[in-house]
Amino acid sequence: MRLPLPQFTAGERPDPHIAEVIETATTEFLAQCLEPEDLSFPVMPPFGSWVKSVDEESGNQVMAIVYHATTSPIDSVHRAVALGLSLAELREQQPQIFAMLKTEFRAAIVGFIPPGEGHNGDQPPRGRAYQYLPPRPPQIHQAVYQCQPDEIIHFSEQLDFLRTLLLVTGAPVEALTAAAIREVYQIRKGDRDWLVQAGRTLSVLLKDDYDRLRYILSQLHW
Repeated sequence: MRLPLPQFTAGERPDPHIAEVIETATTEFLAQCLEPEDLSFPVMPPFGSWVKSVDEESGNQVMAIVYHATTSPIDSVHRAVALGLSLAELREQQPQIFAMLKTEFRAAIVGFIPPGEGHNGDQPPRGRAYQYLPPRPPQIHQAVYQCQPDEIIHFSEQLDFLRTLLLVTGAPVEALTAAAIREVYQIRKGDRDWLVQAGRTLSVLLKDDYDRLRYILSQLHW
């Protein structure tokens, strides 16, 4: 039995609405991707991509970065087995497979935008972004949205979120930090000044750990 996520008719679900919070904590949340309309697997958000949700109690829009994603059977007792079929053959011969799997991801919270300074849902924020942990994370069953390019540009004007990423537990933090920087750099259309500032910020944060700094910087070339 699949998790009862919000139901939408075709064309009704907002494009950036990709998942729903199913576990929440002070520093991160776990979300389950919404079911696609056709016989396919839910789209797994990329490592280092930016997502957002809302703490309805305070109205804060919570910004987070994806650091772990999985696709697994809903039934935790039985593992998936290799069938030797292509996706097209699965759709034709084993369509029930798509109803038996779930895609989940964990996202590290990197900041928030208070009510009145942002906008709930899929609209871009307007106002100050606070790059530290909010008083509360999003609640269970809150919608999770992909961040839009202008939201990411707005939030990344400051670089304090890099310190938070370097402290994430249970994740390859060097690779995560590099992936988040690459995402912003691409969205900013190759803003070299921003990239240089990000590198300088990292050099300050990791001034006593040159090996980690070098490893992150080595992943920032295209």
